[in-house]
Amino acid sequence: MARGLLDLLFDSIFDADWKGRYGEKLTERELNLVRLFGRGGKVLRNIYVPKDNGETSEIDVAFLTQKGIFVIESKNYSGWIFGDEKAAYWTAMLPNKEKNRFYNPVWQNRTHIKWLEKYLDDEIPFFSIVAFSERCELKKAVIESADVHVIKREQLYAVVRNIWDNSADKLDEVKINAIYEKLKILTNADQAVKAAHIENINRKYKKTESPDSLKIPEPAGPHEDTLICPRCGERLVLRVAKKGANAGKNFYGCSNYPKCRYIQNID
Repeated sequence: MARGLLDLLFDSIFDADWKGRYGEKLTERELNLVRLFGRGGKVLRNIYVPKDNGETSEIDVAFLTQKGIFVIESKNYSGWIFGDEKAAYWTAMLPNKEKNRFYNPVWQNRTHIKWLEKYLDDEIPFFSIVAFSERCELKKAVIESADVHVIKREQLYAVVRNIWDNSADKLDEVKINAIYEKLKILTNADQAVKAAHIENINRKYKKTESPDSLKIPEPAGPHEDTLICPRCGERLVLRVAKKGANAGKNFYGCSNYPKCRYIQNID
């Protein structure tokens, strides 16, 4: 069976949330390979780092090592990936030519590191890695920053090894353990925290953060083309509830329904 058909089959069977978590698990597995070959460290997934405004910034995977902290944004997309470090949105194009936009993962990970750095409040080196699925092809990913790595997950071992071999030791075992315990607490977020995180992400997509100004002016009014599903990265579309207590009311629903059932109510 052709790879394109396998990708379509995979995408049709599993919803976006499952694929995202599965991708993070595969990323963790690659890091276990790194540790197996003598580059030890501790791995944490789904860290909800607090922000100044009471919201959270979710880190997919963090690898705590003597060199510093590798902050990894895991993207489990299929198809061709097109993106530019300077663009607010990237595109994934499936074999059937369907295109899905998603927020710039380089900016996303830079924001994660910003809040992680502030939370830890210590002199710690951070290494930014965006790891895409083996099922995709990075057709065009324009990256100019030397400290940013956008790769396929199968390249993770080589990239970590290269950074490791060219970086000085900064953290000892005692320090790594202390950071691990401090961050481990943030992985035990309850459902309310997770739900609030998703809602806050969706609201932020209407005024995306850039790496320099951290704010791009918000559009004059809400438009469905500016709304991106925080669960799967696809477009939210305006719909009308047909039944239930909200019958007749407008809401935004994911265009990837029924694979993704995310909704955003309109006040």
